[in-house]
Amino acid sequence: MKIFKKGGHRLFEKDEETAKVVTEMLITLEKGKMDAVREFSRKFDSWNPGNFELNNKQIAQAIAEVPPQAIKDTDFCQENVRKFAKAQLKTMKPLSIKIRKGVVLGHKHIPVNSAGSYIPGGRYPMFGSAQMSIIPARVAGVKQIIACTPPVKGKGYYPATVNAMKKAGADRIFIVGGVPALALMAFGMNVVQPVDILCGAGNKYVAEAKRQLYGRCGIDLLAGPTEILVIADDSADPALVACDLLGQAEHDPNSGICLVTLNEKFAAETVREVEEQLRTLPTREIAAVSWANNGIVYIADNKDEAIKISDDYAPEHLELHVKDKKYYFNNLSNYGSLFIGEETTVAYGDKTIGTNHILPTSRSARYTGGVWVGKFLKTCTFQEMTKEASIETGEVTERQCNLENMLAHGITARVRVDRYSKSRSKKVIK
Repeated sequence: MKIFKKGGHRLFEKDEETAKVVTEMLITLEKGKMDAVREFSRKFDSWNPGNFELNNKQIAQAIAEVPPQAIKDTDFCQENVRKFAKAQLKTMKPLSIKIRKGVVLGHKHIPVNSAGSYIPGGRYPMFGSAQMSIIPARVAGVKQIIACTPPVKGKGYYPATVNAMKKAGADRIFIVGGVPALALMAFGMNVVQPVDILCGAGNKYVAEAKRQLYGRCGIDLLAGPTEILVIADDSADPALVACDLLGQAEHDPNSGICLVTLNEKFAAETVREVEEQLRTLPTREIAAVSWANNGIVYIADNKDEAIKISDDYAPEHLELHVKDKKYYFNNLSNYGSLFIGEETTVAYGDKTIGTNHILPTSRSARYTGGVWVGKFLKTCTFQEMTKEASIETGEVTERQCNLENMLAHGITARVRVDRYSKSRSKKVIK
């Protein structure tokens, strides 16, 4: 392996200063409730409406402001997300198995009762994120979905975001951003019922708030700056690979950009293409910083080494620009979402195609996938047995408990053995 271009691989470490700010905000918000929400909204977003929640009339007005083509395109995207979520749900079957004579074990999938969806704004009004967190929750059977999104600073809602939130299935829509939005959904603040799970991406303060609120409610995952890794062999087009790398670089100055190739000539051509395309890229002020600081290019000796490099990086988005797509597909193990072949690109997954764009970053793809319908379902086990089976199981259980000196546990087993043994003896006497 050779490093052709050095760069940083950001790890989303706990930032003590950010953690302190968020802790203080959450304490203030829990005590001050909506008065504190209003104060922070004025301070950070110059936004002080009569009511942070949109009523039906305001929602209708917002949707009326969205161009017809944008509504049609959003419907197209949401239909894909909904179809895929429904297909995922069908794979989640209940289980019931007779493990021994008289003993039935199983599980069932139960949706959480309420979910809080955060749709980020800030530099980009990412209204496409609405379908990614709201639709899977709706398909899973969540009864109540609260959705929050930041205002356009000093102006109010972004119409396309309101349209996406409503069409995706949000029950209540609030125009409030950042930590106050998460606090509103998690604490309830006498405005909504506190949610069971928080879902959605955001800046470092949003991510830290989710970290601190975990336990009071569930969270989908902790997402840091976005990232892309491309594996390319000599069959790939350097200009297209460079284009896709820059597509993610525009997100954030801390975006992670990585290329793994098997050919030094291809590496050099791609780097030249990146520099050339940056000259005219409309978002080059951000993308250039990301590429300069975090862009890294590896030259692998063979396919297996390329896979090893990629799995160690564990990217949020992984693109394959290679001839032997099947080999990579069968052997790669750490990624948030995989884009197979030059025909697919991260932007399709982010916006349109139907897979989810809320994905693990900062190497967390080693142990989790992204948001999907299963994030909103609890897999709960159950057990049932006959009296005869309880006698057999109880005798073993009592001995196990006594070995652990958990005598009260053992007694719960013994009383059943005695009770059902007597019952069985009476039946035999009759």
